[in-house]
Formats: sequence, structure tokens, C-alpha cells
Amino acid sequence: MPVKQPFRIDPSATSSFAALRGKLPRLDARAPGAARLRAVVVGGGTGAPMSIRTLLSLGAQTSAVVAMADDGGSTGILRAEADVTPPGDIRKCIAAFARDPQDPLVRAFKYRLNVARDHALGNLMLAALEDSCGSFPEAIRICERLLDAQGHVYPSTLDHVTLEALTRDGRALDGQAVACHSKTALERVRLRASKPGAPIRAFEPACEALRDADLIVLGPGSLFTSIIPNLLVPGIVDAIRESHGHVLFVCSLADVQGETWGLTAREHVEALMDHGMAGLIDYVLVHTDVPLRAESPSMGSYIAATGADLEHASTSDMDDHALAAGVRPVPITYQDVASIQSMGPVVIARSLASAEHPTWHDPEALRGALKQVVKMGQARGGRAER
Repeated sequence: MPVKQPFRIDPSATSSFAALRGKLPRLDARAPGAARLRAVVVGGGTGAPMSIRTLLSLGAQTSAVVAMADDGGSTGILRAEADVTPPGDIRKCIAAFARDPQDPLVRAFKYRLNVARDHALGNLMLAALEDSCGSFPEAIRICERLLDAQGHVYPSTLDHVTLEALTRDGRALDGQAVACHSKTALERVRLRASKPGAPIRAFEPACEALRDADLIVLGPGSLFTSIIPNLLVPGIVDAIRESHGHVLFVCSLADVQGETWGLTAREHVEALMDHGMAGLIDYVLVHTDVPLRAESPSMGSYIAATGADLEHASTSDMDDHALAAGVRPVPITYQDVASIQSMGPVVIARSLASAEHPTWHDPEALRGALKQVVKMGQARGGRAER
């Protein structure tokens, strides 16, 4: 009988961080504008750490604003049994900010303990520090110091909240863990305060970081359960609107959970706009392995910035049975690009998927795309009043 390993680390984060090792930072003060760039990643889950690490490798002064609706796994147990502020996504982002991901303390912080109900050690540390300090932000600051974090992580709210979702076939779902595994795509989500009638308030330092940002990156990550929950906190979208920085949405590569099952890249963007981001998104980064061309002259000129390195095989020859075996690439067509750009954002279409793991962004490809966005933003200058 095989022996169950007592400890394990999320392989996606470990692999991605290793790929960018030695590039923290790569650009320095001699690179015009690089050291001055202030970037904020908005999200949670496993996607935000990828953007964090990539921006750090570009020399950007990076922060993260993280959703507080998680109620699954180790975090769910701690919320239910200890009434703590959700630590899971905060833990992942703090680890992403660590100067040396291979430091023993950083590695231990990311450990999941199969011997202790699969709790993440970082979750337990944050929960215990919140109790001993009486402050979740102070618990975060202590962990940032312990891991020599190269940026700050801010919860979007300190109020305890629950995610409510409505599916596209009219079903109501309660809780983030239930919503992300919906059998059909979600239509809308909203936050409910854990205490009936209590207000939900934004964490002011998170709003300040957003107002001061030169670049705000949404994602990648679960659209309805990691990215949008931040936007539902009163004050967060207002802070984005007040910022003069550019906003980039990094669309997911594929569906691996039910919440966006079958949605196109255009529908991802529309969902963001339906949840407060209309008129606020400047760039949309999408994955494609094939050039996108107009199917008729009436479509007009295609102005999306398309990467030249189309090295991965196309999935256009895969039928629904093959795609439905756990992974379905998020589709993007020329018509989708034209539709998205008619709403305001510039679409940047590039080959972004890892050759080994098609649901993960290739670190070098994402780094090149974000570098392109930074240059485009600097060429366009600061964003005017929205």
C-alpha cells in the first residue's frame, strides 16, 4: 500500500516561479520607466500569483488586491470553525512576492499538511497571527516580513462575506466553493455580508493602491469567484475609476471549473463590464495559437496586436468530447475581437499557454505580453478621467 506523503506544494506555483527565477528584477532604474511603474494585481486563487511574479520580473513596484469570498478547502474549514478572515488566497500571493521562492521558510509556508486535514501551513499561520494580533492586516504584514516579500498584499475587504451566484440556466448557488464548480456557466454574482444587514466596506489601503497604480492587472484566474468578487466590494471599482493607470484583463486560457464553462473570451469581457467595469478596461490579453483573420471584408480591419510566435498546435481540430475531458480552451474569434474592441479595449492576442500544461500561462510568454502592454501604456500616456 503506497504511503501518503505528509507534505505537498501546489505544483503550478512551484513550476511557474522556477521558470522566472533569476529575473527578479531583470529591468532596473536604467530602463526608462521600469522602476517607476506601479502595478496592482486584482484577483486571487492560483492566477494572481503568476501575474505578481511576472510583474516583479519586469521591475514593477507591485501590490495585490485579493478577494475575500473563499470558503473552500483549508480556508473553508478555518472560516467555519474559527471565524477567521479567509487566508488562502492571501497566502498564495504573499508566497508569490517572496524574494527567494526556494527559501526553506517560503517552501514551508506553501506546504499543505496531509497529516492535518490538508491545511496549508501559511493558512494556519495567518489565522493564528490574526488571533494573536487582533488584526488581519497586521498578520499579513508579519508574514510579508518573514518571507521577505517584495510587495504588499491587501484584502479587498476585511468584512466577512459570502458569494452568491446565479447560473445562466436560472439556478441560485450559495458560496464560492459551490459556485466555482457549477454545472453551467454563471450569469451574475454578488456578495452577502455574513451578518445580516451589515455593510460591506472596502479596505482603504487596497483602494489607495488602486488609485496610485500605473497599471491594474485583472487576473488571470477564475472570473466569477476570484476576480469579480473584488469588484463587488463597494469602493473598489470607484478606486479603479479614479486611477490614471491603464487596466489590463488577462483572460483565462481554459475552463477547468464550471463557472465559465463554454464562455468565449468576449463573454468573459462582457461579464466584467456587467459587474462594474464598463468603460474601465484598456487592454484584453487573450490566448490564441492561430492568426485571427476577418472572414469577410465587411468585418473591417483587424487591429489587435498579435504575437508572432505561434508555436503550439491549434485545438481547432478537437471535438467536444476531447475538449470536455476536463479542459476546454476559452475560444476567441475575429468577430469576438471586433466586438471587444467596439466596447473600448485593445485586444492583444498571443500564444500564451504552456506546452506541458495547457491550462497554465507560459511564464516567458506572459512576461513578454505584459512587457508589451507596459510599453503600449507608456506610449499612450496616463489614462484620462473615466
